[in-house]
Amino acid sequence: MATVTTADIKTLREATGAGIMDCKRALEEANGDQAEAKKILDAQGLAKAEKRSGREASQGLVHSYIHGNGRVGVLVEVNCETDFVARTEEFQHLVHEIALHVAGMSPEFVSEEELPEDYEGNREETVLLAQPFVRDPSLTVADLVKQVIVKTGENIVIRRFCRFERGL
Repeated sequence: MATVTTADIKTLREATGAGIMDCKRALEEANGDQAEAKKILDAQGLAKAEKRSGREASQGLVHSYIHGNGRVGVLVEVNCETDFVARTEEFQHLVHEIALHVAGMSPEFVSEEELPEDYEGNREETVLLAQPFVRDPSLTVADLVKQVIVKTGENIVIRRFCRFERGL
């Protein structure tokens, strides 16, 4: 087993936002391999995010974003469990990124649960949570939200959005 140093733990923690002990355990399990430890933390984080999904999210933000000299405007409501998390830079950045994504990608629905029963279109094009994130196509919007859930420790829900485009 490889020796895990404080510097290794710090590096992993800065990259993932996970707790110190979680980073240490992941590095020990991965024999000091940073990439493998990130995969372990991602798997643990997704499990933690799933556990939080049933918790009520009634706080949060409504954020506006205007793009292209007023050509496109977006309002998005994203909820979390407490106003404390809603005021954090991490949460506010997530809400802004979601609004920017909606402006650029024009989704029609937040989640697949909103789709009509007879819907036959491409879900990846029309469902916000299923779309590849505009700034990092290796992630979906749902993955982006789960990353912030892991960092904040609270359930986060994209409640709704509205997109306006001039001339349409």
